[in-house]
Amino acid sequence: MKFVEGFLFALLPALTWGSLVLVAEKLGGNSYNQTLGITVGSLLFAIVMSFINPPEWSSTVWIVGIFSGIGWAFGQLFQFNSVKEIGVSKTVPISTGLQILGNTFFAVIIFKEWNDKITIIIGIVAIICLITGVLLTSYGDGTNKKEGSMKKGIFYLAISTVGYVTYVIVVRWNEVDGWSAILPQAIGMFLAALLLSIKHKPFNKYAGRNILTGIMWAIGNIGLLLANPKVGVAIAFSFSQMGIVISTLGGIFLLGEKKSKKQMAFVIIGCALVITGGIMIGFTKE
Repeated sequence: MKFVEGFLFALLPALTWGSLVLVAEKLGGNSYNQTLGITVGSLLFAIVMSFINPPEWSSTVWIVGIFSGIGWAFGQLFQFNSVKEIGVSKTVPISTGLQILGNTFFAVIIFKEWNDKITIIIGIVAIICLITGVLLTSYGDGTNKKEGSMKKGIFYLAISTVGYVTYVIVVRWNEVDGWSAILPQAIGMFLAALLLSIKHKPFNKYAGRNILTGIMWAIGNIGLLLANPKVGVAIAFSFSQMGIVISTLGGIFLLGEKKSKKQMAFVIIGCALVITGGIMIGFTKE
């Protein structure tokens, strides 16, 4: 029963995070409206959760949590900027692959997680899968009208990846409990999003609509925290990567992003490789 519960919790981030960009694009607005709306929704959810399950806070938790939230805000804003340039079906797989590679770099170099031959072999094969998957997903044959914006999209994703990796690593580095960090992170997310978007007049109906996506993101985050102790980090982490199938195929079939038959084949193979690499990386974390 414990494993079944953990399995269901682990599906939450895949479903909510995987569909988050799709929902945000459907709700409309620019990247600043969307990011600010998400942070408002996340903050409201975090405040409610702090009453339901009061965490233990310290000055370290607050400083680390807020800094982590600032990193997330940069990550999400520039991911949305990339979506505007190259579309959801390219942005999300590439972003997922880069995030896994970034986090894995710190796991290996700083946290010394790969400490035996089998883990090293699994990790190297996983990285090859990830890099190959990202390259295949980003393939263009000239039929995509947004192909000319690929360099700009990759530039935005590089900044996004730094933000997302910072969001994860600073919490891990300082050994801050995930539950305790939820509200400080949400505050950091909101403050950073506000400062980044204030010149772009972000307070409009689109920011209001995207509060929904913020609540979705927060539910996924809670799901991951609940899944970790029940099924282990490896399985919970691996399942969280499955969301790229939803976002990638959703971008093509729901948002109408044009793909040739050759591109579609590469996208599907690329997604499969990114998921495979993510699962393998997950099992190096046990």
